[in-house]
Amino acid sequence: MLNLVLFQPEIPSNTGNLIRLSANMGANLHLIKPYGFEMNDKRLRRAGLDYKDLASVYEYDNFDDYLDKANPAKLYFVSTKVTKSYADIKYHSHDSFLFGSETKGLPKEIMDEYDGITVPMQDGSRSLNLSNCVSIVAYEAWRQLDFAI
Repeated sequence: MLNLVLFQPEIPSNTGNLIRLSANMGANLHLIKPYGFEMNDKRLRRAGLDYKDLASVYEYDNFDDYLDKANPAKLYFVSTKVTKSYADIKYHSHDSFLFGSETKGLPKEIMDEYDGITVPMQDGSRSLNLSNCVSIVAYEAWRQLDFAI
């Protein structure tokens, strides 16, 4: 099962969209605090519809708590600050994909420790919406696994 990891997400509708995505593709969704919203935020509920009960969502107090409890087998961070395309990797069923917060990204110390991948964009583009980016990477990994759950 693939693992989608959000580091300090700030926008509730993005997280709600990803609750829905993870439920539909059978992925685990890991959320690392602090958040820029409350888990009962109406925008999160609206975007996630009624999928929260169908999704496997795990919450962690910080990145070290995530590492200790989730013990990821292989962790890729996704960032605009690296050049290796997400499409150039051979994925495995328990891989984890770490995405930074919408405005701050990921701390340098995390990016120094793990392999990074990016979603290619046109020159001059800043970034994609978080939930769009997660969807692109997650579906490529799932496609490589023949859409197995």
